[in-house]
Amino acid sequence: MSPNPTADSTPIRRVVLLEPSPPDTHIFSRFKLPRLGVVLLGTILRDLGYDVKVMVEDVLPFDFDTIVGADVVGISSITPTAGRAFALADQLRARGITVVMGGPHPTHLADECLDHADYVVRGEGELALPALLRAIADGTPLEAVPNLSHRSDGEVQHNPIATLEPDLDRWPDPDLTLVEGFGARSFTGLRRVVPIQTSRGCPHDCSFCSVTTTFGRRMRYRAVDRVIGEMKRHDVRKTIYFFYDDNFAASPRRVRELLAGFRTLPHKPRWSAQVRADVARDDKLLDEMAEAGCHTVFIGLESVNQETLAHADKRQDLTQVAEHLRRIRARKIRIHGMFVLGFDTDSYDTLDRTVEFARKYDLMSVQFLILTPLPGSRTHREMTADGRILARDWSLYDTHHVCIRPTQVTPLELQRWQTDGHDRFYTVGQAVKRILQGRIAEGLLTLYARRINKQWLRDNRDYLRRLEEVSAPSADLTAIHYQREFPALAAQVERAVARAS
Repeated sequence: MSPNPTADSTPIRRVVLLEPSPPDTHIFSRFKLPRLGVVLLGTILRDLGYDVKVMVEDVLPFDFDTIVGADVVGISSITPTAGRAFALADQLRARGITVVMGGPHPTHLADECLDHADYVVRGEGELALPALLRAIADGTPLEAVPNLSHRSDGEVQHNPIATLEPDLDRWPDPDLTLVEGFGARSFTGLRRVVPIQTSRGCPHDCSFCSVTTTFGRRMRYRAVDRVIGEMKRHDVRKTIYFFYDDNFAASPRRVRELLAGFRTLPHKPRWSAQVRADVARDDKLLDEMAEAGCHTVFIGLESVNQETLAHADKRQDLTQVAEHLRRIRARKIRIHGMFVLGFDTDSYDTLDRTVEFARKYDLMSVQFLILTPLPGSRTHREMTADGRILARDWSLYDTHHVCIRPTQVTPLELQRWQTDGHDRFYTVGQAVKRILQGRIAEGLLTLYARRINKQWLRDNRDYLRRLEEVSAPSADLTAIHYQREFPALAAQVERAVARAS
């Protein structure tokens, strides 16, 4: 496809792709990493001849002069960034700029997003976005564009979703140099953190997760030599590779192939990945991972309650999980554990047992997350049917704010579970202990996480007051109209338009 239009078509040469910033701080706020979907789309469009800019607000504040000079602006949004995405889209469309939205949130709530955007691309966009730009430029019917949602004669039209592309090597490597200002570093600032994705999909289907409804349960993999080639583009000695795969070790055979590829690099890499605890079923594989430079694994442990694990379709045994954590720590691999609080099976002692569990198995860091009804998940469907959703301000859907009415505690008590849990895990004593043990980075991370927790409490005073009000049985957060606003956005766009004209 060529971006050069015919005489009768709409010219599309300049495309800006945006990833809005999440609204609140959390333990990973220091790590400024782009999601790779918008980077890959930018790479594809650039290779097709478009003038492309990729802007990730978390990495660098948006340059509105560049944005308003675009022919088309694409905005990628997860649920907690949807409010910011809508505000951006509204301002840009008011200036006559064509806006396309995509990402997990628009995939599941396309009709809502069409109130703010001209077009919505649902699911994977590698084929759909170039096809849409060609159709706009050529003036051809939109019905042939896969995954597209749009309005026709005032009615919303949803084109069929294309079959998931089985060959991920069909696409180029995401070019991170397209991301303006990208220069993420590790917590210590000594190494640059580079995100890489080697697969899509997850064979599991946890009730609170929406990954499989977007990327499917069948695993799709990139060729090992392509992954290694991407890693070689960076100075291995100065890089920490973070693998974005939702389940990096879903296939032990595949992991071994990657580890063999790692051994061909000029230096041993340092890397981390998201895995299930059952990666430790294979002692030899754990040994190989440690020897190949794995320094941290991110594990969704979810709960210390076996009944809750069953309710969430987690399909893991808590006794086995405990043994798996011991094996991982025995290899000196750090563990970041993620727990979800607020299931119907959780009781008043859940938090005590969770903090005790995290300390007992020497987790480097934790996130105590709140059960959130993310669109596309089974939890969202069930909570909606039961009338238990408290708030529809999407900025609260970051797993750090209560959006549901739990059955065992009040909404405010559930919120306190989370903040109190972080306060009890990230203590000054724990930080000092780790530093004296020579675990300097872990000690500093503990102090940093403790500060972030306190900052979150300060930034959310108004929210906590309103949450206390809605802890009455019949109250609803939407009735209080707690909604984040972006008052400076319109003025920024106005100034950029004025300069452009």
